[in-house]
Amino acid sequence: MQFRVLGPLEIETEHGPLDLRGAKQRALLAMLLIHANEVVSRDLLIEGLWGEAAGERAAHSLEAQVSRLRKSLRNGGRHLLLTRPTGYQLSLEADQLDLFRFEELLEQAGSAMAAGAPERAAAALRQGLLLWRGRAFEDVAYENFAQIEIERLDELRLGALEDRIEADLALGRHAQLAPELEALVRRYPLRERLRGQLMIALYRSGRQADALGVYQDGRRALVDVLGIEPGPVLRRLEQSILRQDPHLTGNRRRTGRSWPAQSRGAREDRDRALRRARRSRPPRMREPGDPRSPTARREQ
Repeated sequence: MQFRVLGPLEIETEHGPLDLRGAKQRALLAMLLIHANEVVSRDLLIEGLWGEAAGERAAHSLEAQVSRLRKSLRNGGRHLLLTRPTGYQLSLEADQLDLFRFEELLEQAGSAMAAGAPERAAAALRQGLLLWRGRAFEDVAYENFAQIEIERLDELRLGALEDRIEADLALGRHAQLAPELEALVRRYPLRERLRGQLMIALYRSGRQADALGVYQDGRRALVDVLGIEPGPVLRRLEQSILRQDPHLTGNRRRTGRSWPAQSRGAREDRDRALRRARRSRPPRMREPGDPRSPTARREQ
């Protein structure tokens, strides 16, 4: 049995797709998949499924939903949905979830880049990005419990795309990359790593003036929207282009990176994304034993 979350939620069995009926069933499965191979407490599941509308019979309703889901997910003689003392656990092998495969390919690509093998890195990243069929957990995108995980996976996907572009730049594919990067920069105008990659692609294509124009456009966007100057990595790149630094041509011995400082730019982008995620984080779900949890409220 295969589970796909990198897009709308899908389940594939040896007999074909499994149509999981009911919004609560899909939401329950999504919560368990977000925490695959971890125990999810009953309180967290009740909070995610019913929120403040959880009534006195919420625990019984949860048991009924779990029982229905367990029957649907029976995989031959193996039960995937397990009952634990404090909650429930969806037990999956490494090859049963597309997200596991995607993360494995990211690790392979990182190792290949570190070893100076951008060809292998680019191939692994392309394979991983092909697993995506839309936005992760697309059919529960408006559920509070899914927001932080969707934000994390959005960032993971975009970071993988940037890594693939970096590998392609290291392989001298700047001319083919320029149109793709121009479209991406229009879509993500505040994303400094993408802007820096476009500047490099343009510079290597003999378009120094256009590369500097991309920097100025990005600076205006950052100042107008966020009231900040570009980060140090992007500023150093502009200066390197102005002085026509030979390191930017890509002719030096390849180490797997088109620009040595690029990884710091990636970290800056990730830090900003995490800060945005914290600002938009939904109300915290209650842990077992918390006096404000659904179970505790029912017992009072």
